[in-house]
Amino acid sequence: MAKKGGAEQAVPDAQQRCGLIAIVGRPNVGKSTLLNALVGQKVSITSRKAQTTRHRITGIRTDGDTQFVFVDTPGFQTRHTVRGTAALNRNLNKTVQATLSDVDVVMFLVEAGRYGPDDAKVLALLPKDKPVILVANKLDLVHRREDLFPWLQSMQAHHPFTEYVPLSAQKEADTVRLLGILRPYLPEQGWWYDSEALTDRTDRFLASEIIREKLFRLTGDELPYTSTVVIDAYAEEPPPPGKPKATGLVRIAATIIVEREQHKGMIIGDKGERLKRIGTEARTELERLMGSKVFLELWVKVRSGWADDDARLRTYGYE
Repeated sequence: MAKKGGAEQAVPDAQQRCGLIAIVGRPNVGKSTLLNALVGQKVSITSRKAQTTRHRITGIRTDGDTQFVFVDTPGFQTRHTVRGTAALNRNLNKTVQATLSDVDVVMFLVEAGRYGPDDAKVLALLPKDKPVILVANKLDLVHRREDLFPWLQSMQAHHPFTEYVPLSAQKEADTVRLLGILRPYLPEQGWWYDSEALTDRTDRFLASEIIREKLFRLTGDELPYTSTVVIDAYAEEPPPPGKPKATGLVRIAATIIVEREQHKGMIIGDKGERLKRIGTEARTELERLMGSKVFLELWVKVRSGWADDDARLRTYGYE
């Protein structure tokens, strides 16, 4: 489990607050970016390519007497009708629905000033018995701020939101303000995690996500939706006695799974240059996140039909 550095002052259990907060919205609306900003460190991958989050990602922020447990859900699949992805899309939607049944409060994320059919489809699936906060993200892209107020008023007709929060996930002041708004909705109870925890996901899982992020970023729209990363081996070699953590080594072997032989060629690139760059960028970021050296080996394999095969999805780590 990833942790932050520094000591935290203990807060008696009787004075603690803790609760689960879902971040929900259509694909590519900024959920992962907001989660990372709220946690203060990268725990979920981001990409311009729609639908990069495929798992329930938990991010943890302990601030004062309150522990905020955020869940970044996959964007609910309202558009992807690519042949051969039915099982994957069912899995993603099931993940969203299971998450919503457990939470204390829901953040419904949209782009500020925009509300379309895909947003409406997601909103219709939100629970009626949970407080829902409308978070209007990407406020920095709104050119005429005076147009935002009537838009916020119009959103009242779509759902009885408990709060309306325009913000930019890139601005720390906005995320701090959002934490203050969320706090009263969390129950008074003991914290679930250590005060220094940042996520409940393992470093092995984070490694697969970082590799997948670089894969999507460096292939752009060339690579189809149906690609994933599987960690074949993960081993930590601790530093010598008395030496700093940075002198340790993490050995990772991973396979990029694609649907077709031509997709394999896209990833490998001319003389293997693109695959080499994916590996280099992933390794650099993993070393920064883990605080130690990383030795990363990457392969690319073709597994036709994996995204429409429930058994194979489970093998690849889809719950």
